[in-house]
Amino acid sequence: MSRFLSLIRKNFVAFIIFFLLVPTAGFSVQGPAEGEEAFDASQFIIHHVLDDHVWHLWDHGGTIYLPVIVYSAEKGLDIFSSRNFYDDHHNIVEHNGYTLEHNHIYLSGSHKAVLDLSITKNVAMLFINAAFLLVVFLAVAKGYEKNKGKSPSGIQSFFEPIILFIRDEIVKPNIGPRYEKFLPYMLTLFFFILFGNLLGLLPGAGNLTGNIAVTVTLAVLTFIITNFSGNKSYWSHVFWTPGVPLPLRLIILPVEIVGLFTKPISLTIRLFVAITAGHIVLLSLICLAFIFKSVWVGTGSTVMVLFISLIELLVAGIQAYVFVLFSSLYIGMAITEDEHH
Repeated sequence: MSRFLSLIRKNFVAFIIFFLLVPTAGFSVQGPAEGEEAFDASQFIIHHVLDDHVWHLWDHGGTIYLPVIVYSAEKGLDIFSSRNFYDDHHNIVEHNGYTLEHNHIYLSGSHKAVLDLSITKNVAMLFINAAFLLVVFLAVAKGYEKNKGKSPSGIQSFFEPIILFIRDEIVKPNIGPRYEKFLPYMLTLFFFILFGNLLGLLPGAGNLTGNIAVTVTLAVLTFIITNFSGNKSYWSHVFWTPGVPLPLRLIILPVEIVGLFTKPISLTIRLFVAITAGHIVLLSLICLAFIFKSVWVGTGSTVMVLFISLIELLVAGIQAYVFVLFSSLYIGMAITEDEHH
């Protein structure tokens, strides 16, 4: 692992150039053959941004058919491959009493929705992201044990400054003296979002952190931790703000209650919009070459993709930083003791 990191450091510029070129290399878009429909840029973009039961990496054999797990009162639990929803020409067909429409599974005939627990593209990306986190930070933990009392080395030396930055510049100042209780959650939150953002820039990858279900879940976790950790002073400010005349309290109360829910909503929307918008911009620029069918437009769009990809690398880190910053701030506000009398 230390040799790997040393190689990256020695070839840092080449590594960055490769990472920037990778998004343009992974998308295969062919012009329409005779008799076929023209290239649909919006369908191409939506296909790559939204979740799917099929993971398409490249044309001609690069499709992974993911497991479908559905439950309905009529048919019970069913598990099968999503390959069964497609014929040899990749047209959608019914299977075993189920139909797939706009990436939603229904009972055939009745068009009744079922409980869909399938391993979709984003769920698979979630598992990959979690596995990547485990591999990296088990190696970091092993480095701490190996280098106890010594200078950090290898992968530990790469991640230790980031961990210390999160602790000393984000979590500790905003949460206060009791920050250690919440530090493991904040570190997990930061690196989960960061790795998810970076992995999502790779060709063919799922849009994990640009999926609103994922961002909602992360925001709800912060919401639960914040409100379950809230002390008496926090709740008294919500329901009975001290030092405020009674008529104003009647106005402030609904505002405070609404404020409890606007915090997780802001966390959700900020991450979801930033990541999804970045992917849409990149894909739109890539599509320009196929819309205009011009070498000059293709060259210009490639240059723009490289520039936007560099910005997306920054956005990946900034969004992880902002999410943890506001989560720490919300928790800090909930556990801080009231100082006024």
